[in-house]
Amino acid sequence: MIKAIFFDIDGTLLNKHTKALASTKQAIEKAQAQGIICGVATGRGPVHLSQQIDELNLDVFVTYNGQLVYTEEETIRADHFCDETLKRIVSFSDFYHRQIMFGSRRSLEGSSLMRFGQKKWAKKLVRFLPKHFPTTFVKNLISRFSIHRKAQRYHDLDILKEPIYQCVLLSPQAEFDFLSEQLPGCQLTRSNPYTLDIIPIGGSKLVGIQKCAEYFGFTLDEVMAFGDSWNDIEMLSGVGFGVAMGNAEDEVKKVAKYVTRTNEEDGIYQALRHYGVIM
Repeated sequence: MIKAIFFDIDGTLLNKHTKALASTKQAIEKAQAQGIICGVATGRGPVHLSQQIDELNLDVFVTYNGQLVYTEEETIRADHFCDETLKRIVSFSDFYHRQIMFGSRRSLEGSSLMRFGQKKWAKKLVRFLPKHFPTTFVKNLISRFSIHRKAQRYHDLDILKEPIYQCVLLSPQAEFDFLSEQLPGCQLTRSNPYTLDIIPIGGSKLVGIQKCAEYFGFTLDEVMAFGDSWNDIEMLSGVGFGVAMGNAEDEVKKVAKYVTRTNEEDGIYQALRHYGVIM
């Protein structure tokens, strides 16, 4: 029996226009009417989240890839970087003149270029980038010629006085091993080819969902989850009903128990009907 459903946001809950389909809204309302808990499991933070998810009336929010989990009334999990690890990330970013953002509960601060990329309309533009976008070249170019290039660009940011749950780094996929060596104590995951999410080691969307299970009183076997990208793989393989969107990466589809239609073709509604959650 399904007692909770969690949705990734970009490429899953929302279509290419960053809107939830009418069928998606209807499906969620029908599931909630049966007492099923519905929430998001996302790499995004809580800043302006209600507007970003098309103001859907959801029950729980697994944000920052599981590091910050909450309902409207209560915080369920809040696992931030320890001081030593955060200092290492800041020092790395300043030394290599990297484009990075730091996420607290109240804000995202850091690279102005990265903050621009988080805007709703900027996310719409990403789909027009070529599949083999030269991320390495762009990263190196920006690092070398940025007008903000200085020795301690991030060191004195006010946000670093707050708990930091996730960092988002402009990073090509090819430098994963390099970053793993440079940033011990960190978990590295990504939802797109252009940026990397950095969270405290041991964290993930699945860990955040497990905390929800303990809080609400259900098991992972009673959870359905929807996703489309690499940071959804552990989540989809770890719950009872892992559903990959039709537009998902091939690696995601391989671990899913069911592949539904795309986020443009009523995929969420179709999967919930397939499993008999809604009629």
